[in-house]
Amino acid sequence: MTTPSGQISLDDVNIELDIAPGTQINMNAAPVRALAEVPTGAISMSDLQNKSNAQYVTASGGTETTDGDFKIHTFNSSGTFTVNQAGNPAGSSTVDYMVVAGGGGGGINSSGDAAGGAGAGGMRFSFPNPATGGTPVSVTAYPVSVGGGGTAQNQNAPFMGSGGGSSALSISASGGGTGGAVVNPFPDTFPGSLSQGGSGGGGRAPGLGGTGNIGGYTPPEGADGGDGANYNGGGGGGGGQSGTNGNNAQSGGSPGRSGGQGGPGTPISITGSATFFAGGGGGGTGWPANPAGSGGQGGGGSGGAYPNGTGQNGQANTGGGGGGSAASPTSKTPSGGSGKVVIRYKFQ
Repeated sequence: MTTPSGQISLDDVNIELDIAPGTQINMNAAPVRALAEVPTGAISMSDLQNKSNAQYVTASGGTETTDGDFKIHTFNSSGTFTVNQAGNPAGSSTVDYMVVAGGGGGGINSSGDAAGGAGAGGMRFSFPNPATGGTPVSVTAYPVSVGGGGTAQNQNAPFMGSGGGSSALSISASGGGTGGAVVNPFPDTFPGSLSQGGSGGGGRAPGLGGTGNIGGYTPPEGADGGDGANYNGGGGGGGGQSGTNGNNAQSGGSPGRSGGQGGPGTPISITGSATFFAGGGGGGTGWPANPAGSGGQGGGGSGGAYPNGTGQNGQANTGGGGGGSAASPTSKTPSGGSGKVVIRYKFQ
């Protein structure tokens, strides 16, 4: 706000200083002198015309860019967001955020059939908000943690590809669940707790998909993975939608068979233009001449196709899940995409 440029009342000054109307004003008080820009001597009402008490958040950290009146701090790796001035309601006193965790690693396949695509990293955000409607900040250094993508799996550790969690401003997002693995000998059931995550990993062929939103947040940080079917892994869940099931379609013949699609991510314009994050990985297919599942929009890697197809890695700094591998690529396992943190606020 700004005080009137013409006739002005003491209540106009109170409102500008965020003081209740009707409160008696001390013209010698420091806030009044600061608003009038008269450090000493007498202050007249004309000194208080067309003046603003707006103060804005100032901070440093990450890669800094601007979008109009807003400053954006982007963290592609862990760091520190340091607030040097907390601002006030007349200018800005809060920030918006996007916190994306690392996507899970796609499933390994060491025994035929096909593995599931990995779940995307959890995605949490507060955007858009007015300048005073986001997350309040104070003058301090806030640690920022950016989770890595789930590491490639191997035959000796086939269920250890979950993504790393991300956090900033006391907001946390959970790493994506690993894709369902196909190993020899088959375990009776895929370890469901390891396929859970911000978004759940897709089930192996055959097997159940993992549960998303493991943090129990409202709104949810992600979605469930799709189930696998004979020959086809399920798609990993994405930030915006669950992965689809692998399609066996025995009654329809081989043209109906395919790996599950990775769930699409969520579009957000916090960086200044609409971008998708947190896409799930596509499921692999172990059936000849049939398509693997595609990765979800937002960095999800596509699945691998028969024979010996390798799933794609999740895209770096999107939280995308890795794609599931196809028949027996024992040394070929896709990793998840690393996460990202973005903080935005009005700076002028």
